[in-house]
Amino acid sequence: MESKQVNRRQFLKVSGATAAVAATGIEGILAARQAPAYAQGTKLHWVRWVDFIPESDVELKRQMPEASKALGAEVTFETINANDLQPRITAAIQSGSGADIFNFQYNWAHLYQNAVVDVSDLASALGKAEGGFYEVWAPSCEVNGKWLSVPHSIVGNAVAYRKSWLKEVGFDKFPKTFEELRKAGAALKKKGKPLGQTLGHTFGDAPTFSYPLTWAYGGAETDKSGKKVVLNSKGTVDAVKFMQAAWKEAYDEGGLAWDDTNNNRAFHAGEISATLNGASIYIVAKRQKDKIKDDKGEPLWQDIDHAPLPAGPAGGFLLFLNQSHAVMKYGKNQKLAKDFLTWLHKTENYGKWFTTQEGYSVGATHKWENDPMWGKLDEPLKMFRTAARNTRLFGYAGPSTAKATEAFTKYIVTDMYAKAVQGMKAEDAVKWAEGELKKIYEG
Repeated sequence: MESKQVNRRQFLKVSGATAAVAATGIEGILAARQAPAYAQGTKLHWVRWVDFIPESDVELKRQMPEASKALGAEVTFETINANDLQPRITAAIQSGSGADIFNFQYNWAHLYQNAVVDVSDLASALGKAEGGFYEVWAPSCEVNGKWLSVPHSIVGNAVAYRKSWLKEVGFDKFPKTFEELRKAGAALKKKGKPLGQTLGHTFGDAPTFSYPLTWAYGGAETDKSGKKVVLNSKGTVDAVKFMQAAWKEAYDEGGLAWDDTNNNRAFHAGEISATLNGASIYIVAKRQKDKIKDDKGEPLWQDIDHAPLPAGPAGGFLLFLNQSHAVMKYGKNQKLAKDFLTWLHKTENYGKWFTTQEGYSVGATHKWENDPMWGKLDEPLKMFRTAARNTRLFGYAGPSTAKATEAFTKYIVTDMYAKAVQGMKAEDAVKWAEGELKKIYEG
């Protein structure tokens, strides 16, 4: 998303707000009272993230008058920065007032389980009608046998890279292992074309890198029970040591303070050679081909391709951003909110939004893998068609729980790497992260 530049002060303010949610808002969230059901009202307020594909938000806004007419009520659609979603949800729950429907990410249904309405009827009907949900959805949205948010979409990610620049340093294809990536990145950085990766407090690009890197070297937060922290292992230490060396040799070291928009801008500006991202870098570059050019003055999109994150000694793993919608218990328009979500997921409505995404987000169900859109997309985007089949959840190897979400919200795994690349010994960074996880899982 090409949004406004976030300076360091703004970044720290956003990060601090999110950290405050984790540090002081969790107990309030989990203990939130249940508001009584009210008669259906005539107004509905829906809050969602600012999409990294601007045309998709335009399409949703276009649909709102249609939804209002179909439901006989006024539907208001609001978008906010994704890093502001949790502070906004927490404030709404604690005050007992706010939007009727919130965009949830990852497994937030566990975190906010006492503050949202059971939407099992909607989720069950949607899954049954569209060939079933992907495996990631039940552990993300189902809590104690009840669906507490309605699956919407999954943002697959991959490494966007400059084909010609990789070839300049002897790589015809993107490296398949992290060690190969380190070598390629070192050669690129010497040419002033480093790799780009955020290690900041931002919802998408930081954790979707730091968790898979940990898994790739055999590290894990907990054992299978989810009760014992096992982060301090040889695998995790090796992952951190890899990042320490690669950070200096291959990466743009300014990435410590980046949010999810900085790497998009840096890539489009020709400042970095590769970065983990969704399909938005490619899509925006093509849609703005007259504006976004390479160093030779040619449209940049022609030099972009995608590859999965590399593998480590333990294998290759992925963490994708799944999006759902929850109906809030304090809301006076719960029936209307559920009726709206049913309307939103009708094929003729959802399909128009889905087409604008061009593979950036994939559907929550298997049905959308067969949408005619895929046959019209450029080759570099087609890898996202089946992306949702292959994603883990944080908290591995244990179950996805509110504790896993709390650890994620506090950016413990990401901060472990950030501390290490800033000079802390790898072993000490891992011990610090282990201690922070134990406060959550074993405290």
